[in-house]
Amino acid sequence: MNVITNPLKLSILTFLLFIAGKTSAQKQGIYKKDWIDFNKNGVKDIYEDQKQPVEKRVEDLLSKMTVEEKTNQTATLYGYGRVLKDEMPTSEWKNAIWKDGIANIDEALNSLPNNKKAQTQYSYPYSKHASAINTLQKWFIEETRLGIPVDFTNEGIHGLCHDRATPFCAPIGIGSTWNKDLVRQAGEIVGREAKALGYTNVYTPILDLARDPRWGRVVECYGEDPFLVGELGKNMVLGMQSKGIASTLKHYAVYSVPKGGRDGNARTDPHVAPRELHQLYLYPFKKVIEEAHPMGIMSSYNDWDGVPVSGSYYFLTELLRKKYGFNGYVVSDSEAVEFIASKHRVAKDFKEASVIALKAGLNVWTNFRQPDNYINNLRASVGDGSLDMETLDQRVREVLTVKFRLGLFDKPYIENPSVSDKQVQTPSDKQFADQMNKESIVLLKNTNNFLPLDRSKKQTILVTGPLATETGYMISRYGPSNNPTISILDGIKQFKSNAIVDYAKGCEIVNEGWPGSEIIDADITDKEQAAIDEAVSKAKNADVIIAVVGENEKIVGESLSRTSLNIPGRQLNLLKALHGTGKPVVMILVNGRPLTINWENHYLNSILETWFLGPSAGKVVAETVFGDYNPGGKLPVTFPKSIGQIELNFPFKPGSHANQPSSGDNGYGKSRVNGALYPFGYGLSYTTFSYADLKLNFSNADSISASFVLTNTGKKDGDEVVQLYFKDMISSIITYDTQLRAFERIHLKAGETKSVTLKFARKDLAILDKDMNWTVEPGDFEVLIGSSSEDIRLKERFTL
Repeated sequence: MNVITNPLKLSILTFLLFIAGKTSAQKQGIYKKDWIDFNKNGVKDIYEDQKQPVEKRVEDLLSKMTVEEKTNQTATLYGYGRVLKDEMPTSEWKNAIWKDGIANIDEALNSLPNNKKAQTQYSYPYSKHASAINTLQKWFIEETRLGIPVDFTNEGIHGLCHDRATPFCAPIGIGSTWNKDLVRQAGEIVGREAKALGYTNVYTPILDLARDPRWGRVVECYGEDPFLVGELGKNMVLGMQSKGIASTLKHYAVYSVPKGGRDGNARTDPHVAPRELHQLYLYPFKKVIEEAHPMGIMSSYNDWDGVPVSGSYYFLTELLRKKYGFNGYVVSDSEAVEFIASKHRVAKDFKEASVIALKAGLNVWTNFRQPDNYINNLRASVGDGSLDMETLDQRVREVLTVKFRLGLFDKPYIENPSVSDKQVQTPSDKQFADQMNKESIVLLKNTNNFLPLDRSKKQTILVTGPLATETGYMISRYGPSNNPTISILDGIKQFKSNAIVDYAKGCEIVNEGWPGSEIIDADITDKEQAAIDEAVSKAKNADVIIAVVGENEKIVGESLSRTSLNIPGRQLNLLKALHGTGKPVVMILVNGRPLTINWENHYLNSILETWFLGPSAGKVVAETVFGDYNPGGKLPVTFPKSIGQIELNFPFKPGSHANQPSSGDNGYGKSRVNGALYPFGYGLSYTTFSYADLKLNFSNADSISASFVLTNTGKKDGDEVVQLYFKDMISSIITYDTQLRAFERIHLKAGETKSVTLKFARKDLAILDKDMNWTVEPGDFEVLIGSSSEDIRLKERFTL
């Protein structure tokens, strides 16, 4: 123990402690009864007065800001383990560029599972994280001149991206639920958990359309149809923002169809015509902005028609703010600003690209590196006159407005962090996650009602396939982490049935040399053949085979596009060998995109599409296989029979999906295969449903109602997703053959009948006319009601 004995040193230490105590007391003194003295001047300035309108508070604060403070409100600081090297503030922060504040801190102390550097003691328990965020926020309020609070952002496309938050299935599974109420509740859970943990802005939902199944991020989309994506996205935003946090939509815009579906280093050159741009790819953004008012937008990497979106005044200002009425702030996808120069080559360097983006309407730059370069780019540009102060002020004004709307200048801290432990992943949240998992499952085939299996029957079940024991796909980089998982094999083993469960892996997900082996076939190795032989040997002694096949997170996701859509590796070899035993085969498909499972559909008994389920995957698959749950999900994407058919998606122009003449009913034309393997909206059930007595009602000037009778004609309780489409019989511009305009997921008990009414707005009949104006043209229309886009049960024409 060191003891200070020198009187001079002792007096200096006493003085320093006195000064530190005085400074601390002064900082604590900024917290008044009904306001906070952010700029520490002892006066209640307009921006500190909670009774003043937001506009006046913003203008007052803006008038007090230096160029340094303004430019700092245009950049993201990534959290600990990404860019920040410190978990908590240190003395060095007073020398860092964020000494003048920062717009937002992304993924602060959330413990990303795939990044060991980001593992932190502060992510859990939840109350510890809430207290840690308070400490970070306190530094910016107390240690910066104007005390501007930070917007704490985070990812959340299938549950909040945080240690042990409530995990949902992948977005493509969420889309398969076709359940608006469920999605809104999911949004409420994300919003509540974010608020409890200290996050104020969540980057979700993704509104990209999954219209090219080769693209890697299909797994992160709600589907291929703009109306379905818009409706689910709207409910996600409404749910989240009802809890007092901001929702940031992504990826704006035309991001999901890079040329050839190429991802990774590509992400450019979408071949999308102007009318298609607005009717398809911008439709969900326009709808969600106008109907749910999200406070954030993420601008995308790609270009459209030769102009980078993140540097486009047309996209970021004319459309987004002037036409759609967006009043939040725009954050770039990581490195999108740099790409204006480095990839798109329409700027000579990063500095010029920074100015282009800011002038176009971008508010906040983001990248996985220190924000100094970007901020200094703007400061230098103000200095040399290439960036005018009026533009900078407007971009900062938009950021500050969101911060005021979020209440960060009124209640910047979590008032009672200890309560957070009871607000994240509650028992009811876990039940909800299970329910969402169940509702995402789609029954693709069920020959002679082979499923569900009889749980009371004494039988031997062989579980095989490379995905049977996998759990990695249940955890996403953009979702919750560190939750316990249960594999499909373990779920079936643990399910209370009289079955004896055996297991053999059968093969790996991909074979050696893949994906090259997709274009140059490689001979099967002795090791591969031995694994298949072991599965076949066990299959001969089984009564039922459950084959769990497909993809995992290593071959589908961001930067993981594919050249083939067949089940990869030796998995088809395994399935053929199992089928050759003569034993019934149930295929459990684990995947993140539509696959061309033609042989599988033709020969196997039953197929369950499960996508990438959440951590309770094994439990809910077992419950579905044995009939405790009756699957009712519907496909939000079209399954092609071959990549040679791409593009094959819904909606489509008249004649664009037309078949070739055929000499038989086998679906083959003279030189190509006809039709989809499974159409948009398709999905079976363990029960059946009938539709009857369609009636249209036009009594409301703004909407049209379609009423009909739905009956569960089977012997099991179940869900039906009723879908309403419309057809414009004659229009001045070619429009889509049919378009989805309403849907509802309805639960009926066996034998139950229910009157159903679907409503859609008259404005939903609008087309983009010759002058590119949204117009509802008078004329004849047809309403089509059915169980999928191709399984239409009721029709009726009307005239407007």
